[in-house]
Amino acid sequence: MKLPPCELCWYQRIGMYPIPILLSVGILIQDSKAIYYTLPLQLAGFAIAIYHNLLYYGYIENIVPCSQGVSCTSRQIEWFGFITIPFLSLVAFFIALVISILFLKSIKEQNHAK
Repeated sequence: MKLPPCELCWYQRIGMYPIPILLSVGILIQDSKAIYYTLPLQLAGFAIAIYHNLLYYGYIENIVPCSQGVSCTSRQIEWFGFITIPFLSLVAFFIALVISILFLKSIKEQNHAK
C-alpha cells in the first residue's frame, strides 16, 4: 500500500520479522527449544504494540515525539472504525504469544507424561 511506517512501527517490525525465520530454522533442525528464542522478541513487540495503541488512541501522550518521518499517531488506515495498523500489530503479537504459550504448555504436558 506504500504507506510510510512510523518509528514505533519500525520497532515492531524488527521484533516480528525474525520470528518466522527463527521458528523455521527450529523446525528444520527439530529444536523444540526454538520457541524460547522468539519469546523475547514477541514480548518486546507486544509491549511496544500496547504502547503504540495507547498513544494512537489518545490514552497517553508520547514521552518523546517521533523524531523522523510519519507521526506515530497519524491515521493512515481505519477499517470499520477500529481496525488500524497499530491494532493489527497488537493482534499479531497477541496471537503469536498465545500460540507460543499453548505450545510451551503442550511441551510441558508431554514431558510430564513421559
